[in-house]
Amino acid sequence: MGDKGAKQSAAGAAMAERLVDEFAPLGNVNSKKMFGGYGVFADGVMFAIVDSAGDAFLRADDATSGPFDDAGSPQHSRMPYWLVPDTVLNDPKTLLAWGATARDVAQAAKKKK
Repeated sequence: MGDKGAKQSAAGAAMAERLVDEFAPLGNVNSKKMFGGYGVFADGVMFAIVDSAGDAFLRADDATSGPFDDAGSPQHSRMPYWLVPDTVLNDPKTLLAWGATARDVAQAAKKKK
């Protein structure tokens, strides 16, 4: 989630807690410490990550990454997660809608395995 060897930070913990709260309507949402950051899960499927700097990323695929590209959001290394734009983070309804799409993408990818 963060740089190799990075440690959890207060900013990362705060963002993970915020996402768990914001995404609560999506199902059983929780976070787990992972690689210096956090994974955010809905019903056991990871659909968001928070890096050690506290930046939030949502899962996307070719069909759903357009809004991230339009906002100039970078992809998280080679992982299928894109940085959530500040305009989305600051709009709870939009954030929830983007989170629902990310959850759906993650669940569909898990079913394909």
